[in-house]
Amino acid sequence: MTATSATTHLPIPLTGAEKRALRARAQLLDAVVRVGHAGVTDAVVASLDEALLQHGLVKVRFAEFKEQRDELASQLAQRTTSHLVQQVGNVAVFFRAQESID
Repeated sequence: MTATSATTHLPIPLTGAEKRALRARAQLLDAVVRVGHAGVTDAVVASLDEALLQHGLVKVRFAEFKEQRDELASQLAQRTTSHLVQQVGNVAVFFRAQESID
């Protein structure tokens, strides 16, 4: 997927009730993706994209770049065409609806 195709397929905005439900589900999750000293690399984006494909709701921990975490979290959401559901401290929660196989 190219950067331009990702921006043309923006996710449908979540309602407040949907965000509340996702935040509640996210409390039980462990962070499965970590942004380290290299920052938001293609590998981090690919890891988050894969985790979103498998789980739909994913926590990301910012071990480094804590001052820029707001900007980096927005970048991750854009690059993975996902929703940034919540950001608390050094952890961000992302959601992307999974495609049903019918």
